[in-house]
Amino acid sequence: MFDNFTSFDIEGDGATIHGVKGGQGPALLLLHGYPQTHALWHKVAPALAEHFTVVAADLRGYGASSKPPSVTDHASYSKRAMAGDMTKVMQKLGFERFLVGAHDRGARVAHRMALDWPEQVARLAVLDIAPTREMYVNTSDGFARAYWHWFFLIQKAPFPERMIEADPRAFWLKKCGSGSAGLTPFSEKALEAYLEAFADPEVIRASCEDYRAAAAIDIAHDDADGERKLSCPLLALWGKTGAIEAYFDCLELWRLRAEDVRGHALPGGHYLAEELPDLVAKNFIDFFSEDQTL
Repeated sequence: MFDNFTSFDIEGDGATIHGVKGGQGPALLLLHGYPQTHALWHKVAPALAEHFTVVAADLRGYGASSKPPSVTDHASYSKRAMAGDMTKVMQKLGFERFLVGAHDRGARVAHRMALDWPEQVARLAVLDIAPTREMYVNTSDGFARAYWHWFFLIQKAPFPERMIEADPRAFWLKKCGSGSAGLTPFSEKALEAYLEAFADPEVIRASCEDYRAAAAIDIAHDDADGERKLSCPLLALWGKTGAIEAYFDCLELWRLRAEDVRGHALPGGHYLAEELPDLVAKNFIDFFSEDQTL
């Protein structure tokens, strides 16, 4: 995976971030979701690298990035802390302003990044999420059943950690294979990378902290924003056969949090970058190429 890319390990804002960099052109940061790594982007990165300098990184707590200790209020895994890592990494790579494409948890990090560092994020594309606070507020029976892990992972430590550690592989396959596409989106090499990374008890702990932060300190940060919205253009893409389509009005919810919103559903499930890489790449290239500020 990631032929012609070079790997890096760079100190962020409290965590060492692992990732890969390749291509040429305006800088494009790609962030993955749960329970994955930067390998999520291996199918779309080659096409994107023809137009952009692509940086695909492991979030703190995931993959080969470091796993800071847990703290009482979960601040070490707040989206603000995770976003701080990435802005620092991009600065150290020489990019003061850049584009961001992100999936799942990474898109929640990117949302906070674009709010807190608006001078650095030129455009943002998110895959298969609505804003965190609004999703919690609008929780329905169907959504809770589809996203059961949201409510399991936030339980007080170490209960979910111990349950998952009993069989990390089975948990990963159940969680990621329960969508409309099953396990078919995942290539053999990517699946091997995900399962190997998730076997680490520290990844399990850190990823639980990610979710605990989302249900606590991240919502406090959202509430503190008041009426402030994202100022950069936002593209929202989601899966037609997934939970976002079934239980939320994705564009309406994003318009509560961003000034310039466009987007549509794609004919797939949650893991769009691996299920529909050509479509995701085309949408990203079209959207990001509109920017004239980089």
